[in-house]
Amino acid sequence: MPVLNALHGILLNSWGILLDSGAYVILGLAVAGLVNVFIKSETIARRLGGRSFRSVLLSSLFGIPLPLCSCGVVPTALSLYERGASKGATVSFLVSTPETGVDSIAISYALLDPLMTVFRPVAAFMTAIFAGSLENGFSDRRARVRATAASNCAVCGEKEGVDPHMHPFSARIGGGIRYAFVELLGDIAKWLLLGIVIAGAIAYFVPENLITERIGYGWPAMFFMALAGIPLYMCATSSTPIAAALIAKGISPGAALVFLLTGPASNAASLVVVARFLGIRATIVYLCTILASSLLFGWLLNRVYGLFGVSATAIVGKGAELLPTWVKALAGVGLLLLILYSMWQQRKEKACCCNHDKEGQDVCHLES
Repeated sequence: MPVLNALHGILLNSWGILLDSGAYVILGLAVAGLVNVFIKSETIARRLGGRSFRSVLLSSLFGIPLPLCSCGVVPTALSLYERGASKGATVSFLVSTPETGVDSIAISYALLDPLMTVFRPVAAFMTAIFAGSLENGFSDRRARVRATAASNCAVCGEKEGVDPHMHPFSARIGGGIRYAFVELLGDIAKWLLLGIVIAGAIAYFVPENLITERIGYGWPAMFFMALAGIPLYMCATSSTPIAAALIAKGISPGAALVFLLTGPASNAASLVVVARFLGIRATIVYLCTILASSLLFGWLLNRVYGLFGVSATAIVGKGAELLPTWVKALAGVGLLLLILYSMWQQRKEKACCCNHDKEGQDVCHLES
């Protein structure tokens, strides 16, 4: 019975978190789909070559709205690097992109508070600027040669070649919706559900003020969250409910921000890939900048809350209260159904792509 009671409590808390965040996640995914369709990677790559501060600035800005996790951003960043982006710009993109995105900004407003919602992308942007500028300062001055490899069309998935595909507006919207609610949601679905369940478990098991009593409120808590966040695979969206649950249990907003910055930006798998393609020095700059900047911005955020006399515990999750109960219920159920559909669709496509005809040619397109 204790086990059943615990499962019941975790599920109830997780369900509440899903209801609070559902509408904002759906909104963020929709915007992410439009960004993917209407902003081409070639446009980004053309502006990221060279070792100038401008390339670092632009790569940091471009990365902020893109909804890619710490592993998903690696192939995109390496593709930009192979097309001529500098190492500094590539490192900036690797930092700013997974630390925040339109989807995580939306769920931050739902589960955290307006101050954290604004401070989080600003901290990610500044961290990316620091990392890219340091890497440019250490790298050699030889100019990169930009490649001209063709990319896939964001709408139909085929190679674009020299001339980009021209699709009607309705087709582009449809392609954006498919990317958002099938491809992107399919990539993050299990991690988002895992984050919600972990948050529900924290809300159920962790007593009030346990974290502040055992770990502390200032630097010890931030160091602990940095060490916990760096090796984990955690996307920006799925880390948000965990941070909200920790704040509700008494951890400082600065320590929660450290987790929100280090968790999505780094994990063991992505660090190995970055070291392989960008080198050990770039990886060290990348990791040290994330660690140092997260601690700095965590300390600064605690100071801001203290300066204005704001209690993060008292206002966390207030954004979700702006929505009527029936809207949250519909959005929560809708998001759960979309998650299950995207996971089923991706599993179906993966199974399809394992089938080959007698000549060894992929026959997925025959079934799609």
